[in-house]
Amino acid sequence: MNHFYKATINWTGNLGKGTSQYKAYSRNHEISSEDKPTIYASSDPSFRGEATRYNPEELFVASLSSCHMLWYLHLCSEAGVIVIDYIDNATGTMTETEDGSGHFTEVTLHPVVIVTDASMIDKANELHYEAHKFCFVANSCNFPVHHNPSCQVL
Repeated sequence: MNHFYKATINWTGNLGKGTSQYKAYSRNHEISSEDKPTIYASSDPSFRGEATRYNPEELFVASLSSCHMLWYLHLCSEAGVIVIDYIDNATGTMTETEDGSGHFTEVTLHPVVIVTDASMIDKANELHYEAHKFCFVANSCNFPVHHNPSCQVL
């Protein structure tokens, strides 16, 4: 089965002279999709972006983390592992090449999971590997996605 997704990217960075010069325009843009809040984005500050807005690299790392979490919670619910809290401070490394292009070399997820009973901890930790196998976004990457999970009891 195929699924179709769409997003609208609207560049809002014309400061009056368009792209007449490299420093003459803002990298600000808006990401939207039907009936959803707008995401205010820019490029990374290293590439003349605005630090108060999300950049594509952050959104990419967040996408991997989100996909993993959603699969993980699904698998926990099926396995009888009761998760009551989940937070992930995911990190990613992108390498810029000599010609100015770049690519991600790795992403590491650091999920901290809280379960209701100590007897669930081993299964809760195992299910991260299963979630990784199912994650659509991770399966689309050409670099390693690592996992450094921890699980605790409330």
